[in-house]
Amino acid sequence: MTALERSALTIELPVKLRLATAADLPKLEWYGQFTHFRNLFRRTFREQQQGHRLMLIADCNDFPIGQVFVQLNDGVSRFDHQKRAYLYSLRVMEMFRGKGLGSLLMREAETMVAAAGYQWTTIAAAKDNPAARRLYERMGYRVFAEDSGDWSYLDHRGVVQYVHEPCWVLEKRL
Repeated sequence: MTALERSALTIELPVKLRLATAADLPKLEWYGQFTHFRNLFRRTFREQQQGHRLMLIADCNDFPIGQVFVQLNDGVSRFDHQKRAYLYSLRVMEMFRGKGLGSLLMREAETMVAAAGYQWTTIAAAKDNPAARRLYERMGYRVFAEDSGDWSYLDHRGVVQYVHEPCWVLEKRL
């Protein structure tokens, strides 16, 4: 055993789930990794304040190490006349992946929307991200549609960015 191996340390950190606050917005950029989504984070936060979205975060020492956002639809789905909530932007910092945080965030989001009277949740998994689809299917979601994944957003410099990310759309009855 080397001196470095003897110096190994296991650290336990408390993580709590909570809704995002205004102070979290710059931190959601994860030290520049997601700066291009700055305007999206601000808009989503405004819509959370208006009751149209939720920004659920996994907080570790006052820093968001994971997140899932929820779009709350005011009416019922045009497809089946059920109230549906759309979960999106699920992510966990790489160093904390594989510890159950993504599943915990999703379960908490499902609990919150069920308490608000939603019968269904939907989520999209990029076709080039089979790990996400496997996670969602393990959690009881099933594919019910495909989507071209074409959307756009205004980045932090005010430039429109176009995204093409074909995806599977999955659903779960709560």
